Amino acid sequence: MTSLTLIIGNKNYSSWSLRPWLAMKQFNLPFSEIRIPLYTPAATAQIRQYCPFGNGKVPILIHESRIVWDSLAIFEYLTEMFPERSWWSGDYAARATARSICAEMHSGFLALRHHLPMNCRAHLPGQEIGSEVQNDIDRITTIWRDCRQTYGTGDTFLFGRFTIADAMFAPVVLRFRTYGVSLDAICQAYADCVLALPAMQEWLQTAAAETEEITAFEQ
Repeated sequence: MTSLTLIIGNKNYSSWSLRPWLAMKQFNLPFSEIRIPLYTPAATAQIRQYCPFGNGKVPILIHESRIVWDSLAIFEYLTEMFPERSWWSGDYAARATARSICAEMHSGFLALRHHLPMNCRAHLPGQEIGSEVQNDIDRITTIWRDCRQTYGTGDTFLFGRFTIADAMFAPVVLRFRTYGVSLDAICQAYADCVLALPAMQEWLQTAAAETEEITAFEQ
């Protein structure tokens, strides 16, 4: 198999890095990773060494002479290059819903991102949840319930088995865990399912061993 390299940020903080990393692990797609600590004076320059015409952010996928940046673009590329991995599941209706919620995750939930940043090592229950953040939480949990009830089976993923949609929402699961967000039984079962993934446990173990601290994400 042709080699793949994924450029990522700190595992403790980089939610966007987690998304393709987790999916590639879950679908047994071999790749090497290069970790660049974010929010340092050298970070942007280091990132641009690998993707000089990109936006200076991670993740970045390098495959042969091709460079892909942005999580959704990386997923689109992987589904084209490795279709046998079945990145999506279900019929046309399920895939349409999955793509829709992935796009919503990609472009939305700004209040949640800002006020509840991903911090895998931290345990910060009792954070004040403003109305905008609560609206984001309510919308996300509605998505989870609707998908599990319509397409899931038992205590499984959003569409019955792991797909790109679960990778896109995995950082939210970690945010809810860090800040002690209370979930109903259906959503908690889903969060537990994602957290139990061996690849997610591997990510968390590595994140716990990192030594960098980004002050803005340590609330």
